[in-house]
Amino acid sequence: MDLKAKVMRQFCAITSNAFMELIRQPIFLLLMTVSASFEVFLACVYYFGFGDEPKLIKNSALAVLFLAGLLGAVFSASSSLGREIRTGTALAVLSKSVGRARFLLAKYLGIAGALTLLTYVNGLAALLATRMAFDVYGDVDFPGLAFFVGAMVTAYAAAGFSNFFLRRTFVSDAVIGVVVLQTLAFIALQFIQRDARGMMGSYTGIDWRVIPASALILMALLIVAALALACSTRLDTTPTLAVCTGFFLVGLTSDYFWGTRAANGSWWASALYTVTPNWQLFWMTDVLDGENNIPLSYLVKALGYAVGYAGAVLAVALVLFEDRELN
Repeated sequence: MDLKAKVMRQFCAITSNAFMELIRQPIFLLLMTVSASFEVFLACVYYFGFGDEPKLIKNSALAVLFLAGLLGAVFSASSSLGREIRTGTALAVLSKSVGRARFLLAKYLGIAGALTLLTYVNGLAALLATRMAFDVYGDVDFPGLAFFVGAMVTAYAAAGFSNFFLRRTFVSDAVIGVVVLQTLAFIALQFIQRDARGMMGSYTGIDWRVIPASALILMALLIVAALALACSTRLDTTPTLAVCTGFFLVGLTSDYFWGTRAANGSWWASALYTVTPNWQLFWMTDVLDGENNIPLSYLVKALGYAVGYAGAVLAVALVLFEDRELN
């Protein structure tokens, strides 16, 4: 029992350290702030979309969420594992009777936690963008903009105060402040009615279907994190980003190049279609354009696909990590 408790404590310690190390990275705070701010900025620009402005803003905000998560997954994996291998920190941890499989899985869970936090903030910004969206007959939602900017500025100011007077880490306090204050600002905005006078019937307020759509994107990002972690066992940040971008682009076209051929019985197309991640399964903007909802059964199936694919990639990562010379 003591051995199991010791193993669990080691596992939780590595996971929490990986998570805290990632949210202390300045690039993580910068990515979170810039991506969320850009999503809100998209809802403050005048478009001429013939009544489709809310749909355009919603699709653009989800695309920014996906791109920010892709970059966050690559930089998190490279910082959490690749840098520790290069500096010798991984060797020091593994020398304390910590298995490589346990170490790798704990690192992945820390990365997954950081990505979930990033996706949560960007998901809140995407929901806020659907509230703030307006057509050519509307105007900027100044209360929504004021609450978002106020929460962001307050989070940075509080982190600066704690850093100067309490000698706490600025970046991690700023990240936590952004998460907490943006959540409170979004809740407070629910009690302030959006002024939609004069807007066409295309405006329907907050589109809560962004929540399951963001959850699907998070599942895709967890696969990207596993790919980035596998690459980080051997490669630096730039090659890892190139490989993950290549997988992303190939996965977007897998239905077109191999899906049809696999359905017609081609064995090689079926094999390529199986090993290539199909990102279209996680991109549901077409459903959001209409009045349909994303069913819970689809979310469960997508989660099963994401867990299976990420598990297979982590198995490959373990094979690559087992043979990696760490000294």
